Amino acid sequence: MPRSNRPRQQRRAETEPLDLSRVMGGLRRTESKRDGEWNVQPQSAGAAVKVYTCPGCGGEIAEGIAHVVAWRADGIMGEADDLAARRHWHSRCWRMRA
Repeated sequence: MPRSNRPRQQRRAETEPLDLSRVMGGLRRTESKRDGEWNVQPQSAGAAVKVYTCPGCGGEIAEGIAHVVAWRADGIMGEADDLAARRHWHSRCWRMRA
């Protein structure tokens, strides 16, 4: 029987652990609106595990509904306060916002 040059055991590749929030949540971007700069991050349906109230329409964003999370990128109180004041919006409500 001919000899095989393939390794019989798989090597364990050293990889960085996945950041699940980035994988499930989407890529953050910065958007300019008339009231300033905003960080906007899509929230996938799988990562939406709570019920939120959309500030755009006042409606409920149910569990399992994809939406966006937005917070100030140019706030004067600092990045930690801006992030703590983030809001969850229906994707359509955020797009319709001037």
